[in-house]
Amino acid sequence: MEGKPADGRGPVHVPFGHIVANEKWRGSQLAQEMQGKIKLVFEADLTPVDFYLSSRSCILYVTEADLVAGNGYRKRLVRVRNSSNLQGIVVVEKTQMSEQYFPAMQKFTVLDLGMVLLPVASQTEASCLLVQLVQEQAKEPSKNPFLRKKRPLISELSLLRTVQQIPGVGKTKAVLLLQKFPSIQQLSNASVPDLEPVVGPAVAQHVHGFFTQSS
Repeated sequence: MEGKPADGRGPVHVPFGHIVANEKWRGSQLAQEMQGKIKLVFEADLTPVDFYLSSRSCILYVTEADLVAGNGYRKRLVRVRNSSNLQGIVVVEKTQMSEQYFPAMQKFTVLDLGMVLLPVASQTEASCLLVQLVQEQAKEPSKNPFLRKKRPLISELSLLRTVQQIPGVGKTKAVLLLQKFPSIQQLSNASVPDLEPVVGPAVAQHVHGFFTQSS
């Protein structure tokens, strides 16, 4: 599987069942946690991507330090978001130290860019997600995966978790919303009357307010 990087370089070859990792992660806790569970191939100059999972899927990893340091991570997210070749999942370390910075990142990633955001408590948790995602790559998603009876892919689960972060929306209502509006873009454009038949008037107001909050 080959994917064209967001920086315009030649294709990145992703062997089946592997993860291609940015060289900067060599020796990291995240890489060590994945060793023995999945095969890692390290390559230099993968910026802005941290991990390639397939020809089109990639991970942008924002560490606790990145989040605390400011908005430097935003340029990387925008570059991948603007790439027609890549589907990026943003994984962020939401810890006690970085929690206060998380709402601003959530707004930028989910509301402004329309990307999937998946908070993790540690690199150990992140390693498990990346391994599971690679193992699921062979499964072909339907047009709206939330209408399937099969277990969703990890990328879909991360979207589910993103929607669950909206106040008043639990797992059940998040699934109902994504069955009707299967992307962040569609959900964010839904009006209160559109939302009410799915989740009721109170939650509809919460969802609409979440996506229309002022900058």
